[in-house]
Amino acid sequence: MYFPQFLVGMAATSGVVGAWAYVATGSIWKAVAWGIIAAALLQVGYFALVLRLVYGRRHTEQAEEETIPDASKQPVVPHQPLHRDGR
Repeated sequence: MYFPQFLVGMAATSGVVGAWAYVATGSIWKAVAWGIIAAALLQVGYFALVLRLVYGRRHTEQAEEETIPDASKQPVVPHQPLHRDGR
């Protein structure tokens, strides 16, 4: 998920929670507080998801290295550079 997309979703969700809290309580201050709480919880969840994705990728790479014997001894095949100017 891209960060701008997350910000739009977080703002929309916080707005819905704030409107719901205002309708339920009739207090603008409680609605603002609930909106801030919802935004903070969403931000914590997004941060935890990013950490899980980063940690999970590292864990997966380590598992692949363990299952492939001699992974570091495989020959490296050099790639030719791409020339897009016709040379």
